[in-house]
Amino acid sequence: MSARFIRPTRVDAAFNAVVGFSTRIGLPLAGSRVLAVRGRSSGEWRTTPVNPLRVGGAEYLVAPRGHAQWVRNIRVSGGGELRAGRRAVAFRAVEVADVDKPPILRAYLKAWAWEVGRFFEGVDANSPDERLSEIAPGFPVFRIERAGS
Repeated sequence: MSARFIRPTRVDAAFNAVVGFSTRIGLPLAGSRVLAVRGRSSGEWRTTPVNPLRVGGAEYLVAPRGHAQWVRNIRVSGGGELRAGRRAVAFRAVEVADVDKPPILRAYLKAWAWEVGRFFEGVDANSPDERLSEIAPGFPVFRIERAGS
């Protein structure tokens, strides 16, 4: 497993704070949500803004910075909540195999490259499947399974 992780800059932290705040008060930016996951050691809720993505009828979370803390936490907890305003939707997370990631990564880049493209280091939505397969281990992806789905 690749240990790829890109630490947020101060600008990233400020942007995430604004997106997180607006989402928490019920004004999500372009469909963003606040991901809440129990910490793997503390058991306390940890939150971060995310960009859920729908591809082929399924919903996914992609980690553009790589193996971040929320990724490690969700692997242990198996799920969490997606929050916007006062609404919180619980879900179970199923990690997607690297071989299945290229169409999801392509769709993610089409939708969110304006925000996260710099983390993909020269790969974009028009890159060939072979290139997307090469980078797949560095970008964890989880399928969201909501209660009743």
